[in-house]
Amino acid sequence: MTMKRMVLEIGMGTDIRGADHTKAAVRALRDALWHNSLTVAGALGLDADSMQVSVTIGVPQPDQVDKRAVLAVLPHGTGTVEVVHGGLEIPNDQGTDATIMAHAAAVVYLDVA
Repeated sequence: MTMKRMVLEIGMGTDIRGADHTKAAVRALRDALWHNSLTVAGALGLDADSMQVSVTIGVPQPDQVDKRAVLAVLPHGTGTVEVVHGGLEIPNDQGTDATIMAHAAAVVYLDVA
């Protein structure tokens, strides 16, 4: 059997106040996942937990994302997280806070013939 790319899900998340990159990243992945109901594993006779999910998160400051918190969002399967430079940081008028916008891509792989 071979791991095959089955699904690409994309999402966007924000932290309006607080400039929390992890919160924005978690919301981006939830946005990507919660708008879908994947039945492809079951249709192929596989368990949903057999999915392997490769998550890429784009935020302005990648080192500020807790990858474990992002992975905890996955309802099935196992995953990996790569955090890259991207998204947006929008400062408030006073320069004392910012809105963080994160983008997420989740690629689902299954071991199929």
